[in-house]
Amino acid sequence: MTEKVFKIFVDFDGTISKRDVGEAIFREFGNSSKVNDIIIKLLKDEITAKECWIQLCQSMGQINKSKLIDFIDKMEIDVTFRNFESYCVTNGLELFVLSDGFDLYINRIFEREKFYNLKVYCNRLKINDNILIPEFPYLDSGCTSSANCKRNHIINHSDDSDYTIFIGDGNSDKYTAQYCDYIFAKDDLLKFCESERITYYPYNNFDDVIAKIDQLRSRKRLKKRFQATLKRKELYTIE
Repeated sequence: MTEKVFKIFVDFDGTISKRDVGEAIFREFGNSSKVNDIIIKLLKDEITAKECWIQLCQSMGQINKSKLIDFIDKMEIDVTFRNFESYCVTNGLELFVLSDGFDLYINRIFEREKFYNLKVYCNRLKINDNILIPEFPYLDSGCTSSANCKRNHIINHSDDSDYTIFIGDGNSDKYTAQYCDYIFAKDDLLKFCESERITYYPYNNFDDVIAKIDQLRSRKRLKKRFQATLKRKELYTIE
């Protein structure tokens, strides 16, 4: 009997981290009114995620780097993620962190928490002359809700025979999650799944996710989500 292979993809902001760190940074150091207007445009699909990040960075002006780093260092992660990361390592489950946020804070937080071996794909953020400069190495024009095309990472790191799992909470996850067999959702992603009648598992923390994955792994027969399989096939046809 062939062993079931699971590939797990997890969002960072608001999923691993307690707060959306990227949004928190722009609200803390930028013009609150401008930030709010830009984010609303993104949620209404009036601008792409890339355009959103560029506008947010432009709205900041000059920034005090030391104050920014101090702010990042106060950002907390969900304490149950540590258990989840250990669970994945112990059980040989490949884990990927996919974020539409930035390496500047994600890498720093992971280093602080001593997560040295996580596979992370995200946007990049540089500080030149106290100005924030965003870069998008994984941009795909077909992924407008995320400047880092999470969909491509899922496709590139999983086979059709793998059971794919996505864990997320926000706007940048809505498009991506549909390419996975099992979706763990909360907040905006949960609302989206309900409105679109997409099957999902609600969760509060990563302990909930562990319990459900244990159930999935123990089943003799496991079905892949038909709509996810269909979307993958449609993507292959387009390419």
